[in-house]
Amino acid sequence: MSTLYIFLGAFKDFVYWLNHIVWNWPSTLPFLVVLLVGTGIITTFRLGWVQIRRFFHGIKVLKGDYDDPEHEGDLSHFQALSTALSGTIGIGNIAGVATAIHYGGPGALFWMWVTAVFGMALKFTECTLSMRYRKISPSGEASGGPMYYIEKGLGSGWKPLAIAFAAFAVICSFGTGNAVQSFTVADQLRQDLHLATWITGLVMATLVGLVILGGIKRIGNVTSRLVPFMCVVYVFSGLVVLLVNWQSVIPTLELIFKSAFQPAAQVGGFAGGGFVFMLTWGVKRGLFSNESGQGSAPIAHASAKTDEPVREGFVAMLGPFIDTLVVCSITGLVILTTGVWHDKQFQKLPVDQQSALTAIQAGAKVQLKGVIKSEDLAKGSFEIKDGRPVGFTLVRNEGTMDEILFLEAKGDILDHDAEPFTGTINFAPGGNGTVYLARFVRVDGKKVAGRKMWVEGKALQNGSPLTSWAFKKGLGKWAGGYGNFLITLAVFLFALSTAISWSYYGDRSIQYLLGDAWIMPYRVIYCVMHFLGAIYSLQLVWTFGDTALGFMTLPNLLAILLLTGKVKKMERQYVESGKLEPTGK
Repeated sequence: MSTLYIFLGAFKDFVYWLNHIVWNWPSTLPFLVVLLVGTGIITTFRLGWVQIRRFFHGIKVLKGDYDDPEHEGDLSHFQALSTALSGTIGIGNIAGVATAIHYGGPGALFWMWVTAVFGMALKFTECTLSMRYRKISPSGEASGGPMYYIEKGLGSGWKPLAIAFAAFAVICSFGTGNAVQSFTVADQLRQDLHLATWITGLVMATLVGLVILGGIKRIGNVTSRLVPFMCVVYVFSGLVVLLVNWQSVIPTLELIFKSAFQPAAQVGGFAGGGFVFMLTWGVKRGLFSNESGQGSAPIAHASAKTDEPVREGFVAMLGPFIDTLVVCSITGLVILTTGVWHDKQFQKLPVDQQSALTAIQAGAKVQLKGVIKSEDLAKGSFEIKDGRPVGFTLVRNEGTMDEILFLEAKGDILDHDAEPFTGTINFAPGGNGTVYLARFVRVDGKKVAGRKMWVEGKALQNGSPLTSWAFKKGLGKWAGGYGNFLITLAVFLFALSTAISWSYYGDRSIQYLLGDAWIMPYRVIYCVMHFLGAIYSLQLVWTFGDTALGFMTLPNLLAILLLTGKVKKMERQYVESGKLEPTGK
């Protein structure tokens, strides 16, 4: 077991190092942030703000005014957008927004909006290219995406870059679209129902497998029904919260815009403190949310039934608007107007490797961005008397916990038979240089796993539990005090739909790399990774997903920069040929 922990620790440190290179280098202004926002701005101006000029035309196409069942492809415009949206409207809209605000402060939401506005132009460009260079198999099945337009649009000499994108897409499908989704569901159900994470992982992996083994048509049928339903329920509930807290809406908007350029000092869950830090979190979570420029959505849109690539591009650019400017804004405003982003909430956590707790000496302070000095860590054996820690405290989500009580449960789930624990506990800190996770190794000489130890207390929230708390507090008596279960349902549906769509992105990429024979093995591994994601820690799962996301984005942004001229010419030809008006209707 110790060998496994050493391996996992080394793997975790490697992932953190890669993430730092991708998202935090150079520290003055990260390269990927500049490239992502810069490419969006360049594309927007080169295309003459196409996201504004053709916004309502995109809505007409989405309505089906231009649908023709005789066109090649697998999905209607609506199904293609639903599939793409199911891959984007997911955990990023619930947990991602909460994480951005937790680390970057209120101003991070503004930069998520910025990525969405310029991201609409990116989404139009990449999805138009995907349709233009897609491949139709003899059986009529469509395959497309950045790997195809990099190779065909830029020329065969660029194929190594296309291969790199497809390889990163496969890796990213295991992280961003898969493990992160199952983890968040497991984290939410553990918080609300005290359900063991492995049970959630097993159920989720089974459901995902039942859908994805049926291919893109079954995926399209499921997402076209699931996405509209979950969006309407979620947005409506969020609007109710904002209506109940209407007096806080205007001050909150003022706080967002003010904090976007002048980050507030560290308050509560705000672990940032600098403009670049906040900007990075806003852009990173904006990308995670709407995936503009990442290259995933073009794979879904390439399946649309149409003979006009530009037409599908107009539909695709609606995605960031719906995803970030509508759904993410609802989440962010609910969190900020209810004030939960800087408050602590009572919670129960299992005392194990997955609890993401840090033990520090009593009286030690948590520094900016959650950094803890080595000398402040609680090391070795410490006493617990009647459930109360003696000489140490715990850190959860970049803040110290209050009213800590250690409990020894009689069963797998904390119940009324739990009793305050008295004895000693051993801490073996590990870390990556900035954040230290306390490993609860033994209690009175016995493994913690055998004792069913739990700890309860007031702690800052992050991820989906933060959003869940915001809805519960915001809906209040309107939901009978059960508003958090709305988020539990939303997390489940959003994560399920995202995992389903991302499996398609991965299997199109694996098909490009290795051929049809590898599609089924990929899907099986995908389901296994979905299970594993549910049982690992938040920091490792999110960091792995962010890292893969960054590597996947780089080749696609380069291709967009080089091929925007072709897209501009295609749009001009589309307009000049009189195709703005539907025919045959």
